[in-house]
Amino acid sequence: MTTHRILVVEDDQLTGSMIQLNLEHEGYDVTLMTQGETALEKLGSDQFDLLLLDQNLPGLGGQTLLHTARSRGVTTPAIMVTAITETRIKLEAFKRGADDYLTKPFDMAELSARVDALIRRSQAARELPSSKRLRMGKVWVNLEARWVENEDGDRTELSPTDASLLELFAREPGTTLSRADIIEEVWGMDAFPSERTVDNFIVRLRRLIEPDPATPVFLLSVRGKGYRYHPVASP
Repeated sequence: MTTHRILVVEDDQLTGSMIQLNLEHEGYDVTLMTQGETALEKLGSDQFDLLLLDQNLPGLGGQTLLHTARSRGVTTPAIMVTAITETRIKLEAFKRGADDYLTKPFDMAELSARVDALIRRSQAARELPSSKRLRMGKVWVNLEARWVENEDGDRTELSPTDASLLELFAREPGTTLSRADIIEEVWGMDAFPSERTVDNFIVRLRRLIEPDPATPVFLLSVRGKGYRYHPVASP
């Protein structure tokens, strides 16, 4: 069973610790941070299933943090938590990218229910659209028609294996996949490609979707483990 990861950004240590303790009790993997600036850096370099964000953070405020993250392509679902009850402030939070809004003081059971519901909805939304048309970095990928199109409109045909590999990574963003996992998912248990074959396909895909294939920011190598697809490049 997958353990979902939550980033909690709360400057009040007691409140943050209580939230972390309760969510960990529910089985979540929780990272607690107190500064908006460091949380923004974390969102740019790591993958989470949900962001729980305090409105009134010192320095980089919660709404500014979320708005900046969204402008950088971070799509992690977010719940804004605040003591402010004004409708105007709530509407502004939604405009800046919040998916839900919870007013302090709140019941931990309600928080857990909202977290669970939002993660379930976002996980369901990760399924590929029927058109199988995806945005990867600065290129469009059509898995059904099997082509990659760059910013200039130039298209490159994908082999069936290329398309299957890209679909696998798109379905598992942030997950480190071993070469054995990739072989089983793409080639099947009865096939016998070598791990080097996987590496060669990764090199080809990097040439198609990476801004600089020599320094990949989307299809990342994980030393001694395999590969991970990072849908958002670090700022």
